[in-house]
Amino acid sequence: KRTEGGSFVDSLKQALGDVSALQDEAKDAIGAFLRGEPVELHQVMAATEEAGIALEMLIEIRNKITDAYRAVINMQG
Repeated sequence: KRTEGGSFVDSLKQALGDVSALQDEAKDAIGAFLRGEPVELHQVMAATEEAGIALEMLIEIRNKITDAYRAVINMQG
């Protein structure tokens, strides 16, 4: 079971890292666009949208984990 728990924790850490990387990419794209570098507006918008969707998914995962934790606690009480 430790392997499964470690695997889940590793997956969660990976998801956090992915969201952070996507947010960094979006921030870099916005900065490059504002500096007048050769970046297409649609690339900036796509990077920003992708980062936003990834963050929303991570928040939903957190909500589901919180709900599951509360359900387990309620069953024990």
